Amino acid sequence: MAGTVDPAVYKDAVVVLATAGVVVPLAKTLKVNSIIAFIACGALLGPFGLGGLVSSIPLLRTVTVSNAEALAGPAELGVAFLLFVIGLELSFERLMTMKRLVFGLGLGQVGLSAAAIGLIAYALGQPATAALIIGFGLALSSTAMIVELLAAKKRMTSSAGRASFAILLCQDLAVVPLLFLVHVLETQNGSGSLLAGLAQAFVQAAAAIATIVVIGRLALKPLFRLVASTDSAESFMAATLLTALGTGLIAAAAGLSMGLGAFIAGLLLAETEFRRAVEVTIDPFKSLLIGVFFLTVGMGVNPAEIAGHPVAILLVAVGLVAIKSLIIFVLARRFRLNAAAALETALMVSPGGEFAFVLLNGASSVGLVGHGATSIALAAVSLSMITLPLQARFARHFAQKLAPAVALPEEAKALPPDDRAPRAIVVGGGRVGRLVASMLEEHGKSHIVIDSDAALITAQRRAGRPAFYGDATQPEFLKLCGLEEATALILTIDNPRAVDATVQAARALRPDIVIVARARDAAHARHLYEIGVNDAVPETIEASLQLSEAALVGLGVPMGLVIASVHERRDGFRAQLKPAGAAARALPRHARSRRL
Repeated sequence: MAGTVDPAVYKDAVVVLATAGVVVPLAKTLKVNSIIAFIACGALLGPFGLGGLVSSIPLLRTVTVSNAEALAGPAELGVAFLLFVIGLELSFERLMTMKRLVFGLGLGQVGLSAAAIGLIAYALGQPATAALIIGFGLALSSTAMIVELLAAKKRMTSSAGRASFAILLCQDLAVVPLLFLVHVLETQNGSGSLLAGLAQAFVQAAAAIATIVVIGRLALKPLFRLVASTDSAESFMAATLLTALGTGLIAAAAGLSMGLGAFIAGLLLAETEFRRAVEVTIDPFKSLLIGVFFLTVGMGVNPAEIAGHPVAILLVAVGLVAIKSLIIFVLARRFRLNAAAALETALMVSPGGEFAFVLLNGASSVGLVGHGATSIALAAVSLSMITLPLQARFARHFAQKLAPAVALPEEAKALPPDDRAPRAIVVGGGRVGRLVASMLEEHGKSHIVIDSDAALITAQRRAGRPAFYGDATQPEFLKLCGLEEATALILTIDNPRAVDATVQAARALRPDIVIVARARDAAHARHLYEIGVNDAVPETIEASLQLSEAALVGLGVPMGLVIASVHERRDGFRAQLKPAGAAARALPRHARSRRL
């Protein structure tokens, strides 16, 4: 049977999937943010990049997007799914817990930044409506990028992390009324009274929102309980997609944005027991569709136009970061954040964000903001977003310089013993470190525990354990702890950078000491062997071996055979992970036990 499929129809979809499936993982390997990768790929493959050369080089047609307008629908779905997930995260309890920062610091940042940027835009000749939209658009930050950076550095629970997240929550809440404002301004552009239009639009919006809320409260819980009772992952996925898309379409039918309907659906589901399951289900679709959105953003980047206004774009980007940083720093200090946390928050949140593209492109398409101003503003936002990872690194560096001296409890001021007695040093006073220390104590092995968390050390010392406060990555502190006489160094912390630094410092001081370290996975374990540990214990492999042991014993395999098999597998993994040069450092088990 002859094929009737036209490959050209699916070519753009294949290009998008190739970008998401190949280019973005490659970018992550190179430590490039996925959002930046999507924007860069859109600029490269779009009509102003390689797509503009198709007439001269027809072969490029196969790797470029020929119909960027066709991606507008999936891109809008991406924004709707993003707002749906934001709604899931914005439960009433979370907002009430952080209300001081969200509605104080966050609202102040949005309002003051929008006012300052809008006034500058108006002074530069923009109409009042355009200046208002530009001000609010540039006042917003990139929730996706900032949260990813904070989570990667484990900074979400720090003072700067909480303040940044509170500001982002407020900005996410502000997106919905801002989209509504653009819709009203579009409707009233040059005709009728703005106040009358606002009142009419507000009544229509209130009616639509009330309908969605009433239907949602009556139908969502019973629907998801029914679906959950079937124990079908496919049905649950279908119900989740139906909820996000259905409420979006209801809002769109009422003249509002799809994102507003999806946002309300997320808020309703946030109060149910299905919230976490819905988040897990929606995440792959959200990530892919948001990627399509940023791909279309990149396709709108015209390098020739940017090259025509490089000074203006650079000035707008620098001015944007400077204005927002100053406002956020002053506000954060007023909300009693110390200088270090205020500076880190200011530098993290000051770049522009993805919703600037949504607001300004939407306003530009209906003539509320001029095309030239939109291009310059969005190019500046893109530039500020690209520099965000570097800015985050500088923010952390400067914050550490400004950090106030830690007021240590009396228990944490105790110094390690200076008796030069041989003992093991356990780095880390957390759950794993406590277990290792208890095993050493049970077998009569002298040891001390060290950690840079004063609270952990205080708790350990109050319980009568030999724990001491300090930074194990510092050679001088390791010497103070008796590393030169120590029998072994056991690293139980889960911070790979700190583990690496401690191993290198210890090896420089004691080339012969036994070092056993906790590793995140096989790749980290292989790296630890390369820099000098005797044994690395990958969490993922150990968990798999323990699960296998429990399963085999449960299935009736004799315990002795299971233990022998597990030991054999463990030794096999160890042999695979160790480089050739590390074999000489590995001590036999009986030798290790004598040293300890």
